[in-house]
Amino acid sequence: MLATCMVLGRVLLLQLIDYLTRNYMSDPFVTKLMNTTRIHILPSMNPDGFEASGRDCMYSQGRFNKNGVDLNRNFPDAFLSNSEQVREKEVEAVMNWLKTEPFVLSANLHGGAVVASYPYDNSNGGSELQGKSSITPDNDVFVHLAKTYSINHASMQKGNKCYDSKDFADGITNGYSWYPLEGGMQDYNYVWAQCLEITLELSCCKFPPEHDLPGLWEANKPALLAYVQQVHLGVKGQVLDSNGTPVQNASVEVQGRRNLCPFKTDRNGEYYRLLLPGSYTITVTYPGYEPLRETVSVPYGPDRFTALTRNFQFREPTCPSPVRNRENHSAALLPSTITALTALTLHTLLL
Repeated sequence: MLATCMVLGRVLLLQLIDYLTRNYMSDPFVTKLMNTTRIHILPSMNPDGFEASGRDCMYSQGRFNKNGVDLNRNFPDAFLSNSEQVREKEVEAVMNWLKTEPFVLSANLHGGAVVASYPYDNSNGGSELQGKSSITPDNDVFVHLAKTYSINHASMQKGNKCYDSKDFADGITNGYSWYPLEGGMQDYNYVWAQCLEITLELSCCKFPPEHDLPGLWEANKPALLAYVQQVHLGVKGQVLDSNGTPVQNASVEVQGRRNLCPFKTDRNGEYYRLLLPGSYTITVTYPGYEPLRETVSVPYGPDRFTALTRNFQFREPTCPSPVRNRENHSAALLPSTITALTALTLHTLLL
């Protein structure tokens, strides 16, 4: 394969893999990041499009897979009744992957603009539609995540527009405010996978020439590393029953943040909520138990490479407990080891 055909996102993620592995145990920051964060990287979600891509800088040849489908319009949409839509194999694979890992933070890499875009990408005109933006319950966190990338990028925060794009204040935008998008990946990840995801548009030119790649890596490297570190925002912990057994599918809700799908504990009884520093009231519920409610003060975790750990344990059940899913036989994680389960997944799409 010719190097000049390579799309920027794919190259950047391969460079990131190389940088992290080469600098582990020699660079203190990289070592600390690797020791406290589980990182998953998908260099190419659309291999068909990559193989079909041309070398033109601006046009979109390569957007579609072999079946002629735009994968970033093929996910279930929270604001549409498209559950019967046929899912492409690549989309099915990503959806199944999200079910197997408790991803907390993610980003997908695109080209054609220079901006960090955050959910929602779509709306049905409900309460989420505020002005020209479609706002999530975690809008403050999404704005922070987008700004983290743009500020640490060499030029994104300047908001310079590409030839066919508008100016973006601070180099960020709400997805719907930019242009509505149905069936997008970042909305799906947030609503159904409990994973806060943003879209990173990293180059005006979709197919930059090979001689530009080193400079583009240097421009994005600090931003990629800073973004990964944000997985340590907020609060995390385990939910246990009265016997100290982890509880799967317990709802963990933050007062004032009514998510379309409540955030729930994973198969190890663990939960993760990305939150900015401040005071929050957390309510934990599970059938058969009295709800647990606690107000916590959340510090800024990324500098310490760990979110605040707060565990919850139910008292005696109020009625016989329902049968729980016991397919996972892994040992319960103690508070001292739960940091190893924070995760970031970076996807690159040819769009």
